[in-house]
Amino acid sequence: MSSASPPTPREQVAVPVFTAHTADTAPAAARRTIEGVRRRLGWLPAPVALMAESPQLLSGFLTANKGFEQTDLSPLEREVVVFAVATTNECHVCVALHTGALTSLGATAEMVTALRSGSPLPEPRLEALRRFTLAVLDHRGAVPDDELEDFLVAGYQPRHALDVVLGVGTYTISTFANRLTRAPLDPPLSPHAWTPAA
Repeated sequence: MSSASPPTPREQVAVPVFTAHTADTAPAAARRTIEGVRRRLGWLPAPVALMAESPQLLSGFLTANKGFEQTDLSPLEREVVVFAVATTNECHVCVALHTGALTSLGATAEMVTALRSGSPLPEPRLEALRRFTLAVLDHRGAVPDDELEDFLVAGYQPRHALDVVLGVGTYTISTFANRLTRAPLDPPLSPHAWTPAA
């Protein structure tokens, strides 16, 4: 009786699982959405093209983002929230994209560097917002009373705490989807390329 040799592991071949869609290849329910994004930006970001595989995911993210943009947090404050989520979740695409957004808002080089590195911000109120956002992430919403109190003492209202939760939820969708689909960095974002600290 001959003894069979053990099976050898199959060679792993890197085959893309997710498709970067265009308006022509996307599921019908996503076509109008991605065409609208392309018209608005002048190009179709890879993350949007990849999210289009699930029209509901793409629509859900964009709808949540629109709601986040309508909160009482200022554009700069919203970017602080986004950076806290993006750097924590190590989404290189989000950090690069929002570096451009920060620059267009006139943020100082010191602030951009601090947000990209996860360092304390020079402005105390924005630093309180950054710390509170990290607390929401770290404690999965169950922020300790003293950390919530610090946020409120900095001049924020209870509604702002909930606005932060909306931002965390919105950008958890984006960062997780971008990491899952291995979204590449689009050429227009290459000047803002980012890698997590070792």
